[in-house]
Amino acid sequence: MRLHRLDLTAFGPFGGAQSVDFDDLSGAGIFLLHGPTGAGKTSVLDAVCYALYGSVPGARQSGQGMTLRSDHAATGTRTEVRLELTVAGRRLEITRQPPWQRPKLRGRGTTVDKAQTWLREYDATAGSWKDLSRSHQEIGEEVTQLLGMSREQFCQVVLLPQGDFARFLRADAEARGKLLGRLFDTRRFAEVEQRLAELRRATEARVRDGDTALLADAHRMQQAAGDAMELPELAPGEPGLAETVLGAAAVARSTARELLTVADCRLAAAESAHAAADRALADARELDRLQRRFAQARERAEWLAERTEAHQAAQRRMERSRKAEAVAPALELRDAADAEHGRAAAAEARARARLPETLADAGAAGLAAAARRAAEELGGLESARRAERRLAELAEERAVLDRQERADDDVRHEAETWLADWEAARTGLQARVDEAQEAATRAEQLAVQRDPARRRLTAARQRDQFAADTDEAQRRALASAEQAVAARAHWLDLKEQRLNGIAAELAAGLTDGAPCAVCGATEHPAPARRTDGHVDRAAEERALTAYQQADERRADAERRLGTVREALAAATAEAGDAPTARLAEEAGELEREYERMRAVGSRLHAAQEEMRRAGDERERRVAAQQETAVRSASRVAGRERLESERAALERELTRARGTAGSVAARAAQLEYRGALLTDAADTARAAEESAQRLKDADARLADAAFRAGFDTPVDAAAALLDDDAHRELQHRLDARDAEETAVRAVLAEPDTADAARRPRADPAAAERAAADAGRRLREASSAQDAAARRCAELDRLSARATDSVHGLAPLREEHTRVARLAGLAAGTSADNDRRMRLESYVLAARLEQVAAAATARLTRMSAGRYTLVHSDDRSGRGRSGLGLHVVDAWTGRERDTATLSGGETFFASLALALGLADVVTDEAGGVRLDTLFIDEGFGSLDDQTLDEVLDVLDSLRERDRSVGIVSHVADLRRRVHAQLEVVKGRSGSALRQRGTG
Repeated sequence: MRLHRLDLTAFGPFGGAQSVDFDDLSGAGIFLLHGPTGAGKTSVLDAVCYALYGSVPGARQSGQGMTLRSDHAATGTRTEVRLELTVAGRRLEITRQPPWQRPKLRGRGTTVDKAQTWLREYDATAGSWKDLSRSHQEIGEEVTQLLGMSREQFCQVVLLPQGDFARFLRADAEARGKLLGRLFDTRRFAEVEQRLAELRRATEARVRDGDTALLADAHRMQQAAGDAMELPELAPGEPGLAETVLGAAAVARSTARELLTVADCRLAAAESAHAAADRALADARELDRLQRRFAQARERAEWLAERTEAHQAAQRRMERSRKAEAVAPALELRDAADAEHGRAAAAEARARARLPETLADAGAAGLAAAARRAAEELGGLESARRAERRLAELAEERAVLDRQERADDDVRHEAETWLADWEAARTGLQARVDEAQEAATRAEQLAVQRDPARRRLTAARQRDQFAADTDEAQRRALASAEQAVAARAHWLDLKEQRLNGIAAELAAGLTDGAPCAVCGATEHPAPARRTDGHVDRAAEERALTAYQQADERRADAERRLGTVREALAAATAEAGDAPTARLAEEAGELEREYERMRAVGSRLHAAQEEMRRAGDERERRVAAQQETAVRSASRVAGRERLESERAALERELTRARGTAGSVAARAAQLEYRGALLTDAADTARAAEESAQRLKDADARLADAAFRAGFDTPVDAAAALLDDDAHRELQHRLDARDAEETAVRAVLAEPDTADAARRPRADPAAAERAAADAGRRLREASSAQDAAARRCAELDRLSARATDSVHGLAPLREEHTRVARLAGLAAGTSADNDRRMRLESYVLAARLEQVAAAATARLTRMSAGRYTLVHSDDRSGRGRSGLGLHVVDAWTGRERDTATLSGGETFFASLALALGLADVVTDEAGGVRLDTLFIDEGFGSLDDQTLDEVLDVLDSLRERDRSVGIVSHVADLRRRVHAQLEVVKGRSGSALRQRGTG
């Protein structure tokens, strides 16, 4: 990577436009970037980093880029950084503009413009620049891919901060690990460690779950077997658990099968006794039923004999009714004829009462002739009726014309009134449209400010929460540490007590004639005895396990504390030191202003639509005025035509009405008279016909009664029964006959008669005996079912327990293998004698490469005195792998880098930084870094050492590199001719290039 040109506008301390020609500065190989404190030397390097990655190093990046703008810049000048460079053989130009607040184009106040980014590439064939992208994300990914390193790596490799590497030399293994981890991105190895630890916990939990399930099955078997199974106290993970459970299950199954055989025998005996009792009960119930049946039949026969006379009278009544049924049709016909004659006579009387006196005594023929004369006169009025209807229609048409005229007058008056107010209404609607348009523009501007304010408020709330979580995590970490210390002290006390009583523990295993494990003697005259409070191996192991668990909880609490602190730092960096309440108030005010503007702006479409509707309404009103004038002219001719037709119809109706008020009234008179005459003629004829039919019915009734054997029709009517009485009498006769037949049948049954001669039956005693047999059968059946279920449940649980034991075997092997790998990767295994984690092992290899690359330059800078070496020895109780020592050739001894003097520390850190740059460059895919910057530290060197350091830097030109030195040292201005000076002033800083071609 080679830098060609950097252009700054309103960036940092530079109020105006400034340019840096790196091609000119790089011609000398080494150039000096100097200036007074606060002038903006670091801002030049920040501009390079911002152009490449869109952000500046470290804590200087805040406020979403809003703080990058120069306070000296003019109001209308936008902040911009443009960098031209060559990377991977491609010449690129990157332009970035951070977000800024500019004055509104209309009105007062400011608005926020979003950040902008451009990426262009120079086409040597066409001799021009071509655009590649304007997306922040695409440009960031493209730059990161071409450089092969992140922003943090770039700041460590290209912008070499000597103070950081001086601290790196003096840091402990943990601090070095954090820096190297960020540079070489060894998170994947840490993830491998974490994944192995998770697998170990998962397999351990699965093994415990398997043992727990096995014990649960064992307890279920014990519950099912009852007293037939004894199960000792067992816990998940204890050895021999599976064999103990399976053995106890086998004993329980054998005992349950024996109990099932006994229950089967008892059930068979109970079933035989129950069947005999059921048969005896059925016989007793049948005998009792037959005896009661015979007694009831005898009692019913005596009752029937007492009521024989009443039965014979009913039979005679039924016989007379059957004879009268032959006269029933004639009786019904006579009654119908009499009723019909009565109705006809009443109708005739009513019809004649409505007739005039002149026609009251006329016959049916005279009344019919008068009705025909009235109908003929009514037919002659049809033409007058049509004329009368047409006259009514003419009146309605004239009323319609009047209503149309009044409606047109209202339309014309309303249109004139509405059009008079048109200009004022149009002005008001246009004002509403303009107001809504301006509010919508303001809402868009406020929308840009909402997200930054929300994120900062969210970060502030998280900061407050993380602060509280940090206090809680510190308290828990302190408590867990105290618990771990107490558990360790308890374990050591028990271990010491066990060692003090180990003789008694060894003596417990002595046997007469067997050699002693300590002295080899076969006689044991005075073996040691255990005292009260003796500590055995199990107690010591429990204490050790408790200590290990407490230590794991302590480590978890410390990791949690570190995580919360990192989250608190990140939230503080995002939110700053502003109180959450103030940020919430600012965000709320911004949100309320945005909602108000958005609400007003949302009415833009409605205002525009109302404006359009008002225009359409004006056009409709003007057209309505014109249409009413045309319709008014056509109505004058229509009125004249209607008036002429009305006069002719009036003359015709006067002739037709006569003395009546109207044609309709005259027609109604004639219709009413014709209807009365017709009705009277019809009722007179009906009355004459019904009288003749009544006379014929009387003659037929007298003849039918005589032939049926009755003296008069009245006697026949009295003997006749209605349907209900006939059915009731027939039902009584049939019931008597059926009952007599049934009684005789029962008394003739052989079984019933035989049962009556036998002793009285006792079904209650038989029922008690059957109930006792049923109870004994149910008890035997319940016992047999319980024994069968016990056997089936024990078989099922035993099979499941056997399957569980077989399934747990490979799981235990897997847990052993995974736990060994996890302990090895985490550095806690006994196989890892240096207690080096996997991530630390990888970083140690990188550090060894960095030390080798740095030694090549450190040897020249120190005139062959010093050499950097990597050490993987442990430091105190910590883990090994990231040690860094310096070998002094004058003394031949190896010592810690923290013992170097200030000047020695500077050129050692410089050599380390250059070596790290080479290793990170190789790690990034071999991207060539042709431009480097070194920040401060040269003031601690004497003249000879400074010359040697500059010689080493100057040797970088052999690889076509250029090195920029950022320093206040005045002697460097004499030694380095190519210079970039930063001059500060009241209106902002400026850049000057000196000593270049």
